[in-house]
Amino acid sequence: MIGAGISGFVSALLLLREGARVTLFDERPKEAVERSLGHPVPPQIAFVHGRMTEKAALETALVVLSPGVPREKLPLPALVRAGTPVWGELELGFRRFGGKVAAVTGTNGKSTVTTLLGDMASRVFPRVFIGGNLGTPFASAAGGSHDWAVVEVSSFQLETIDAFRPSVAVLLNITEDHRDRYPDFSTYAATKMGIFRNQGPADVAIVNADDREVSARLRAVPSVRIPFSLSRPLVAGVFRDGEDMVYRDGSVEERYKSSLLRVRGLQNVENAMAAIGAARRMGIPPDTVRESLSAFAGLPHRVEFVRKVHGVSFFNDSKGTNVGAVLKCLEGFPEPVVLIAGGKDKGVDFRPLRDPLRRKARAAILLGEARERMKRELAGSVPLLLAGSLDEAVREAAECAREGDVVVFSPACSSFDMFRNFEERGEVFREVVMRLPE
Repeated sequence: MIGAGISGFVSALLLLREGARVTLFDERPKEAVERSLGHPVPPQIAFVHGRMTEKAALETALVVLSPGVPREKLPLPALVRAGTPVWGELELGFRRFGGKVAAVTGTNGKSTVTTLLGDMASRVFPRVFIGGNLGTPFASAAGGSHDWAVVEVSSFQLETIDAFRPSVAVLLNITEDHRDRYPDFSTYAATKMGIFRNQGPADVAIVNADDREVSARLRAVPSVRIPFSLSRPLVAGVFRDGEDMVYRDGSVEERYKSSLLRVRGLQNVENAMAAIGAARRMGIPPDTVRESLSAFAGLPHRVEFVRKVHGVSFFNDSKGTNVGAVLKCLEGFPEPVVLIAGGKDKGVDFRPLRDPLRRKARAAILLGEARERMKRELAGSVPLLLAGSLDEAVREAAECAREGDVVVFSPACSSFDMFRNFEERGEVFREVVMRLPE
């Protein structure tokens, strides 16, 4: 096991139960790993502080690589010579799972769609596992009896698949992200497309017909393609028609009111259409789909309404960790926007934000490690202000906004320069907004 995060630890315990001799490698000391996990590493698992050596590689029958650890940290030549397979926890979980699998990936929206689709499935099938990159590792479902698994899948997880074959695979979008992990956009996009690699004619691919990068790569998809589109009607698939979301399959046409949705923004209409397409191909009845759509309140830190102060509405979109997410967020607001953005610089191009900001925003408040580069790349689009903290950014945004505006915290960056994760960052934003005077 390479990497002692939660997915690596769950995988280690699974293999230990199966009788394997397990060694857990991590670059952190054992004490730090155990603090992070919240419990000790069992004595039956050998713990090594450091990277895997060539000698260890030659003595290993299987390597399970945690998604946060790049393959370059492995002694790959030695593993190739030994013929040792390198899987991820997703692959291990799939090989130990007895039911059907619906997998959801995309640069943005995958947690929302996974949760929504999982809820739809749980209303019909008695034994549904919901997890993956969303939180609960897929390997934790091993040995259980399940009808379906609905799993969120990241590009990092798709790097290490071998036999992974979802019956239903959903690709929401592909926009620039993780430039600190991949040498170029093409490599990142190809990794995302890996979700379809092992599918066959009996499987289903739910794909975004409006996404140029997705559409350009569909020829290689071997399964039945079900497109969804916000922008145009489709002969078959899911599309928007006025206030309706329409599912069309041959002679079947079903309508789902957009007004059912409690979550705001065009991106959530798009997410709902993807979930509808997947659910119907999983055999979930239309009435159940409608019940789930109307009950779904969204996830924290995804365009989450926080509070209205002096006629200005504040929204927490801390999960907006890339430019594509911010673009989708801005599209969903007809009101003038004051944007708060910035964080750890992942090396992405911020210039695609220029035109949407010019059209929709009153100002942008920039903070974090990326703020100076963001200021250079966004110069001339809207008034730009720099803040030294999230508290200062919220105060400046409140001063810039006018009655009827919205203030949106959608960073376009990861959180690791100032916070542990996007959840902590979103909670701090919420707390600061709640302290604003009436």
